[in-house]
Amino acid sequence: MTVLSAFPITPADADGVVDTGALRALLNPLVEAGVGSIGLLGSTGTYPFLARDQRRRAVEAAVAAVGDRVPLLVGVGALRTDEAVRLAQDAKGAGAAAGLLAAMSYTPLTEDEVFAHCEAVARESGLPLHLYDNPGTTHFRFTPALVGRLARVPGIVAMKSPAAEPEAVAGQHEALRAAVPAGFALGYSGDWNAVAALLAGGETWYSVVAGLFPGPALAMTRAVEAGDAAEAQRLNARLEPLWDLFRTYSSLRVIYACADLLGLCRAAPPRPILPLAGEARQRVADTLDALDLR
Repeated sequence: MTVLSAFPITPADADGVVDTGALRALLNPLVEAGVGSIGLLGSTGTYPFLARDQRRRAVEAAVAAVGDRVPLLVGVGALRTDEAVRLAQDAKGAGAAAGLLAAMSYTPLTEDEVFAHCEAVARESGLPLHLYDNPGTTHFRFTPALVGRLARVPGIVAMKSPAAEPEAVAGQHEALRAAVPAGFALGYSGDWNAVAALLAGGETWYSVVAGLFPGPALAMTRAVEAGDAAEAQRLNARLEPLWDLFRTYSSLRVIYACADLLGLCRAAPPRPILPLAGEARQRVADTLDALDLR
């Protein structure tokens, strides 16, 4: 089974107070569309920018909105291990199905330090964890050897990796699969390469675009699951103008601009990140029109 995990933004005001009404309005279409899970407080959900009480507020609002209809995967990453433990405990207590744990750092971390960090969060929180490899922001990369060690820790159940380029993603997946036991789920982010990763054997697409536009992402996921690689690649190619925007401006800035242009919520990304303006914003608007995503 191929799972689509949709990652929405977390609407909040300039003081970092989560707009729970706007969040519910973003979550309901994801449930109705039939996504496999919702990735709350991921990077697209700006988890590092939110205080603990606001992260808990977001989880509680999401659980109230979603109930048991769709599993909630909640970002629990933090610089300090004890803080990550508390965030994971909060998420579990609020009703999250699993946590998403990145190796956040200021001082570069060693593999042994990341192992101890992840093991402690899994053991002390009791929340099933998906490891989150995001070297573009954490400046730490999970090697297959480290993933293999962590995959044998009780409570660590899956891996979210940035998908390599299409010509390399099969090798990436093979190296990870060889390192982990059967039943340990391997999934991928990086929307523009995600279809190639799924076709190579990835079990989950952790998707930014699905957090706002679940329909096209579900169509690609279902084509992969049906074994129709040509259709999955055709649908993926159709979204290349959007993928180009993601690569140029970052998926976070583009998705915030999309949400604003569509009138779904009036949240801006947390400062110091600035909303897209001028030519960049117009490119997003033109792409929404051309792809009929409005």
